[in-house]
Amino acid sequence: MKTATIPSLRVESVLRRAAEEVLRDGESLSGFVESAVRAQIQQRQEQAAFIARGLASRDQAKATGVYFSSGAVLKKLEARLAKAKKASA
Repeated sequence: MKTATIPSLRVESVLRRAAEEVLRDGESLSGFVESAVRAQIQQRQEQAAFIARGLASRDQAKATGVYFSSGAVLKKLEARLAKAKKASA
């Protein structure tokens, strides 16, 4: 795979020192920055997908007229959480 570069970034020396202080053994600043960029990309993709699912759910509710109360949703989520906790114990 052919590689590309990310533009260099000018930051305050305080930020650079803070980043260097949290590096793990054998980790480079470049590796840390790459990891942070990858994590932020993933987080934004997941956020966009979450919003898309919410909007689709809203549109479906409007189209069908079927809505669920927050209490019913919370009860279902609590049951799922309890089941997951029981399975991991």
